[in-house]
Amino acid sequence: MRRLAALVALLPALAFAQNVSMSGSLGDKALLMIDGAPRTVAAGATVSGVKVISVSGSQAVVEVGGKRQTLALGGAQVNLGGAASAGSGTQIVLSAGPGGHFTTGGTINGRSVRFVVDTGATNIAIGEAVARSIGLDFSKGERGIARTANGDVVAHRVTLREVRIGDVTVYDVAATVVPAPMEMVLLGNSFLSRFQMKRDADVLVLDKRY
Repeated sequence: MRRLAALVALLPALAFAQNVSMSGSLGDKALLMIDGAPRTVAAGATVSGVKVISVSGSQAVVEVGGKRQTLALGGAQVNLGGAASAGSGTQIVLSAGPGGHFTTGGTINGRSVRFVVDTGATNIAIGEAVARSIGLDFSKGERGIARTANGDVVAHRVTLREVRIGDVTVYDVAATVVPAPMEMVLLGNSFLSRFQMKRDADVLVLDKRY
């Protein structure tokens, strides 16, 4: 009985974190978001089952359950514990990068892209080059005019089947494809309006409403 009690007492310490992202570094310490909570973890230390192997400026190598994963500075949350997520999560946690912008990796219709949060954009905005690279047939979309810094341009309004960031998926999202050269996709209000947004210093938390 005593041995069983001791094993039960150890269970909380053996629990693995589910979602981890890197928001910065201080020497050999990684600034991590572990299941939504900010933690500073030195190389060689373990917090919530997440062991930091090494820290090198813009990335950190962590280990959970014997599996190693490289976290990129400002990257999307990575699912490290348990089974792979089916995209049914409800919270996105982002850390501000250079210039105070919130950028993250994600997918559109299953194809990888880089997003930058833009609360001033009505819809998700995608440059034509990026749209073509992910196989998005925007030519059949509704034609319209978009105002840019260089004047009015012909744009196409489309509906994205799914947009995913981390383990959160949103379906049937309005987007505008424009001919302007854009390396990143603007994460506009057609996506953001489905979340309750809360910013605390350099951390932006999006809680899914529907």
